[in-house]
Amino acid sequence: MSLKIRLSRAGTKKRPYYHIVIADAAAPRDGKFIDVVGAFNPMLGKTDEKRVQLDSAKAGEWLKKGAQPTDRVLRFLDKAGLLKREARSNPEKGKPRKKRLEREKAAADAAAKAAEAAAPQS
Repeated sequence: MSLKIRLSRAGTKKRPYYHIVIADAAAPRDGKFIDVVGAFNPMLGKTDEKRVQLDSAKAGEWLKKGAQPTDRVLRFLDKAGLLKREARSNPEKGKPRKKRLEREKAAADAAAKAAEAAAPQS
């Protein structure tokens, strides 16, 4: 049984609140879990200390037992000093895709044609 430390959604519609839980990897997101190790309230400001409440001792015990955190929870654990999160870099993500390149090329061609037509003929 592989264990995950992940978020389980609670709260109401458009007012999310998450519990940080230990669950079997095959269990549904909001389904059966083994233990609750904290809470996350995204409605609070990023500087608010009540935004993430984490029981570091419990989380550390589960990490020693082999529980793997999800990406979001890994950020919380890194901030708490339990695990080190490696910075990610995806230089391909920011590059324009095929359709945008085609549109830019068409716009450049149209601007060149307009400039050519506007130039005085001698």
